[in-house]
Amino acid sequence: MPCWITWHGKPSQTRFPKALAGSGFLVIVFAPYACPMNLKTVGLAPLLLTQAVWVMARASRLPEAAGERHGTLGDGPPRRLLILGDSSAAGVGVRHQGEALAGQLTRALAKDFCVTWDVVAKSGATVQSTQRDLDAMTATKTDLVLVALGVNDTKNGVSATRWQRGYERLLSTIAETFQPSCICVCGVPPLGVFPRLPAPLNEVLGARARRFDAILKDIVHARSDTQYLSMDFPLDPENMASDGFHPSAKLYRDWALRAALAFSAGKDA
Repeated sequence: MPCWITWHGKPSQTRFPKALAGSGFLVIVFAPYACPMNLKTVGLAPLLLTQAVWVMARASRLPEAAGERHGTLGDGPPRRLLILGDSSAAGVGVRHQGEALAGQLTRALAKDFCVTWDVVAKSGATVQSTQRDLDAMTATKTDLVLVALGVNDTKNGVSATRWQRGYERLLSTIAETFQPSCICVCGVPPLGVFPRLPAPLNEVLGARARRFDAILKDIVHARSDTQYLSMDFPLDPENMASDGFHPSAKLYRDWALRAALAFSAGKDA
């Protein structure tokens, strides 16, 4: 029979070891509505907590990529590009924005267009925090918008209903504020195969990621102005940064080329 593991309060309000306070993975086990679990999974809760703390204690915290987050590049018809998202959109895993998603996507599009681009992204960003950022932005006509969100919502215990409603609102805000010809929505990465996550923690996170990704596909396919971009890239060592969680320059390149193709083709890639 399905049940929920819940936890009341915040790390800052509870006497837990410092390793637990602020741990994004902690809520997978204890946050309200984190994930539905059967009785077998409930029995694994202590192990999941131990693994979450172990992962967070050993994970290297890489900075966001240095460099400009706006600019103009290329010749040809003008196109304005906006990239919204979390640490991956901010370029965590590489040193400079030129190696990150923004730099590589801009260069790919600049082969055919004069691209004016902006990045609004930060580590830890969620659908809710990005919505707040959008609400504070000035409306500017933008041709292409790429959205890369989902990992933090997945691991932070956001419910599936809240995820769906929040993302639907986010896309509506993007459409109304920027009036883009195309919104490219990146799928939720397959957390279950991230190399640094041990079993069974990877199974719990992987199941949530698959569920959130399926919801995201349904949201995207219900809109005529939005495309879904699969994140089913192989996560072998050369595609991963040193922390085992973020993309390497190679994976950012492959991601950028897939996104450029999607923008050009006008269909899911």
